[in-house]
Amino acid sequence: MQKNDICFCGNSMPFSMCCEPYLTLNDKPSSAEQLMRSRYSAFVTKNDAYLLMTWQPDKRPKKITFELDTKWLGLKVKRCKTGLALDTQGWVEFIARFKINGKAERIEELSYFIKDDQQWLYVCAETKSWDKLK
Repeated sequence: MQKNDICFCGNSMPFSMCCEPYLTLNDKPSSAEQLMRSRYSAFVTKNDAYLLMTWQPDKRPKKITFELDTKWLGLKVKRCKTGLALDTQGWVEFIARFKINGKAERIEELSYFIKDDQQWLYVCAETKSWDKLK
């Protein structure tokens, strides 16, 4: 990726000014949505260390395995509830599109995040519907 290429996460900013500072640990996301977007970019760049570091410890897997034939196609954040700088929890609903072995797939998820010691962390995919959030 070139320095001024648009970020993987779908924001209109260059990667170097959007998700890269988070992935290189030069900055921390200030919202649940920023963490969600940076985690998507981490999947695209196969940055397992960042994904594990930003996963809530009680829910974190021991390791992440990336499918070799996966091509990430795009991220669409549908909506967010709380998850701003002064909040301690938040939800982000998104669609991530990808191809695996040439077959188009998509992940539709309502992700739950918490803020612990000034660090946003991914907890899990919510089973609740948008209308029944806490």
